[in-house]
Amino acid sequence: MLQRETAACDARRRAALAGLAAYQAAPRVARAPAGREIARCGRVSVRDHGGAAASGRPVLLVPSLINAPFILDLSPGRSLVAWLAARGLRAMLVDWGTPDPAERDEDISAHVADRLVPLIDAVTQDAGAEPLLVGYCLGGTMAIAAAALRPVAALALIAAPWHYSGFGEPARAQIGRLWAQTQPVCDALGLVPMEVLQACFWQLDPARTIAKYERFATLDPDDAAAHDFVVLEDWANGGAPLTYGAGAQMFEQFFAADTPGRGAWQVAGTPVDPHAIDIPTIEFVARNDRIVPAASALGRGEVRPLDAGHVGMVVGQRARDQLWAPLADWLSGIALAR
Repeated sequence: MLQRETAACDARRRAALAGLAAYQAAPRVARAPAGREIARCGRVSVRDHGGAAASGRPVLLVPSLINAPFILDLSPGRSLVAWLAARGLRAMLVDWGTPDPAERDEDISAHVADRLVPLIDAVTQDAGAEPLLVGYCLGGTMAIAAAALRPVAALALIAAPWHYSGFGEPARAQIGRLWAQTQPVCDALGLVPMEVLQACFWQLDPARTIAKYERFATLDPDDAAAHDFVVLEDWANGGAPLTYGAGAQMFEQFFAADTPGRGAWQVAGTPVDPHAIDIPTIEFVARNDRIVPAASALGRGEVRPLDAGHVGMVVGQRARDQLWAPLADWLSGIALAR
């Protein structure tokens, strides 16, 4: 990919490689889990970030299965979950944990029925009230399915794909080719390594992938911008693998067949029909999203388009004004009304 994108300019190739080397050599600070664990279902847990200062209905944030959950708790000043907690909301974050090859057959549907739903039950019992679900990326898709299986107070979606045909035929075909190449190895492992998923994301916007390392090569490693880049890239390049079943369902049923968008997805025998879920719903859609195109959004309830990208809408410089504050206001209004 690097060779293809910089074929006309050796200087760009050298700059991108220098940026990559600088990123690899950058110092890191070990992360410690924040919040208090209040529920667990096998490897999957929920941590309460609101603590004693929060009251009222719990707000359960559901991150994507892909990448680590700490994109919603990235760093001081760039943490959606911490900011919601500071606003007095009892914010909780799901951590999907690290799967074992023995769990190879646990697909996305099973993650919803056998992991997320029991955690919703536990949170409901602990708080004495049904939670408000906030789902990001694939976590939003899964939150929709969970809301079809269990009563929840409200549903907020952030860059959540539903109509996978909205990714466009060229992107879907490219993703399909990548899966065809890697499926035998993933099948043998019982897992879909993060490297496979990250390669898929790179192919969605290869020019941007190269350009960001070119830019990083020009930064002073002691600057805040360089530190922020490293933290964000570590999130993007890290994370636990998917179970083989989750990867196969995502690539074969979601991307290739658009099972959710066609109304053909069932979880634990229950059809997942978002339009039959009669609860307050809001959807934040990023117009400049190259990972989850705006055209793939559900398009139900109150839809708020943002001039942002897939990650920038959550942790970018304008995230607080564009997403955090409107989301907190909406959640607070629902929590007080119900």
